[in-house]
Amino acid sequence: MERLRDRVAVVTGGASGIGLATVRRLASEGARVVVADVDADAGKAAAEEVDGLFVATDVTDEAQVEALFSTVVDRFGSVDVAFNNAGISPPEDDSILTTGLEAWEKVQRVNLTSVYLCCKHAIPHMRRQGKGSIINTASFVAVLGAATSQISYTASKGGVLALSRELGVQFAREGIRVNALCPGPVNTPLLQELFAKDPERAARRLVHVPMGRFAEPEELAAAVAFLASDDASFVTASTFLVDGGISAAYVTPL
Repeated sequence: MERLRDRVAVVTGGASGIGLATVRRLASEGARVVVADVDADAGKAAAEEVDGLFVATDVTDEAQVEALFSTVVDRFGSVDVAFNNAGISPPEDDSILTTGLEAWEKVQRVNLTSVYLCCKHAIPHMRRQGKGSIINTASFVAVLGAATSQISYTASKGGVLALSRELGVQFAREGIRVNALCPGPVNTPLLQELFAKDPERAARRLVHVPMGRFAEPEELAAAVAFLASDDASFVTASTFLVDGGISAAYVTPL
């Protein structure tokens, strides 16, 4: 399928994990893809792989975010899809009893403030076009609690969910759809690194996933491609869960 032919898609955090899988999927569906990341080497490689454009971007810096979207419009004429996906989950973000203010604020800046900035600077371009699709990466932890807490990460993703819902409502009649992608645990380098340091935590989480496994990045990329396309033309302000059933489970199957 080429549901995104002639459309321009910006992917933040596009150098690895869900972002990289999505860069590949959107390109395979015909989009011209712009990769934004702080990792210049990996970002350039991702863009070259799909004949796209790499723009080095610190998504916590408003001037750089504004320049990202301006560059895309100057180069390609539009911003049709914005997948605001960049995020972190550092080990120092843990229980509220042990997580310091510096760690809290760092995660909030990267995970939540960056989404605010990307939406703020993508939406004016989409308003001029009269259309656009924004997909913000939230998480299943935005809709349920965990005793194995990453308190700032959880709070940041709850913020992304609320922000996305409000923007989806506010701009619905201008042809701009905004949805929150809520992945369950995904088999990415970020999760692998986190769980390698604490196998018990990994086991405690996996047992709650009804499907009995973590998601693959390509499965999330497929959901992004759907939300970006006209197949999702009546989907906005949604909590789009791709979580293997974890948020619906009271007791998982044996």
